[in-house]
Amino acid sequence: MFRPVPRTWLVLDIVGAVFGVLLTLPMSLAFAVESPSMWVHPAWLSVTLHILIAIVMWGAAAISRLSPALALMIAWGAAIVQMAAGLPPAAYNIAIFGVLFGTAAWGSQRLLWMGGASTLLGGILAGFYIAVVQFDASSVVAPAPPELRVVLLALLLGITIGFALVISWGAGLLWRLVRHGQQTREAQLRAETLAAEEQERVSIARDMHDVVAHSLAVVIAQADGARYAAAAAPELAQEALGTIATTARSALSDVRMLLTQLRHRQSDGPQPTLADLETLFAQVRHAGVEPRVTVDPMPPGEPPGAIQLAVYRILQEALTNALRHGTGDVDVHLAWLADRVEIRVRNSIRTPLPPRAVAMARTGAIPQAVGAGHAGHGLVGMRERAQLVGGTLVAGADAGFFTVSATLPIGPQHSAADSAR
Repeated sequence: MFRPVPRTWLVLDIVGAVFGVLLTLPMSLAFAVESPSMWVHPAWLSVTLHILIAIVMWGAAAISRLSPALALMIAWGAAIVQMAAGLPPAAYNIAIFGVLFGTAAWGSQRLLWMGGASTLLGGILAGFYIAVVQFDASSVVAPAPPELRVVLLALLLGITIGFALVISWGAGLLWRLVRHGQQTREAQLRAETLAAEEQERVSIARDMHDVVAHSLAVVIAQADGARYAAAAAPELAQEALGTIATTARSALSDVRMLLTQLRHRQSDGPQPTLADLETLFAQVRHAGVEPRVTVDPMPPGEPPGAIQLAVYRILQEALTNALRHGTGDVDVHLAWLADRVEIRVRNSIRTPLPPRAVAMARTGAIPQAVGAGHAGHGLVGMRERAQLVGGTLVAGADAGFFTVSATLPIGPQHSAADSAR
């Protein structure tokens, strides 16, 4: 029955209704003296009814935003009392326009159509009331009988008044549609903002996972080696500790760069390229795993930066998984073709995966399946990296080996001379 309305709008509606009473009531009383009620006597009682009906109608207009249903009922009640008392139409009746506007603009769906029906019914009743009760139809000069003149006059007045009521109701309906469109646009903007924020969080999480997971895998491998070599070969332990320090510093630098991008909402900072792959392979090699790398054919020019980043991150995650869950060396193959680059990383795994886990890993039904009992976000991150540049990635275990295969489309490449220019 009552809608939540800001206090400012409610105060403005009340102030507007007060001004409406003050403006229309004097004119209504002036006409009431010349055209008193046909059934209410003495005259002071007729004037009192005018004042009460004016206050009630404008009161209904004042609450039309707060409670459109109650305002419509009050306005109908006041109009029926006015016609029952034989009072002539008055200036304060324009308050009905505000009520009809409110029912169409802020009422429920049912109340909207009830207000539309009120415009038609109100126009018909007002037309016949004015024609039959207020006007002397026999004074109209026309060759038709008096009864027909009354009907024609009532029809004309009903159409005129009904049209005015429909205009006010239609204005409220138009405002309702405009407000609904604004709410739809605001909801769309909120959804787009949330989607952009979620995409940014996923991107940051993916970068953090790529950097931290790889660095920690190298650190853990080197720390285990240093622990066992501390007594037998101190020089190997010192070398492992040096690798740990270098890897940790590199990871700290990468994390600081990501945090800076997050703080300033910048996504175009320095990113790894193909030139950094040798450093990546060296880190894996120092961790005790030899990456057997083959590049055939070689890239004919300078690949796009997004492709270079995707290749680096996919290889970084695949090698990290090999360090954590694999045994032996890793085979890495890159094929730079004219329109695409193909990546394949293959390593043996400690415990063969069960058939169900293998199938789920191939279809992407689980986040990651690179070893028995291990599941994380690595496979999802690699697949997202490939999808961001329009490529595909498939990963799965077969016969004791885990293979990651990716295909990334590339556009026109530039030669080194072109890049220098």
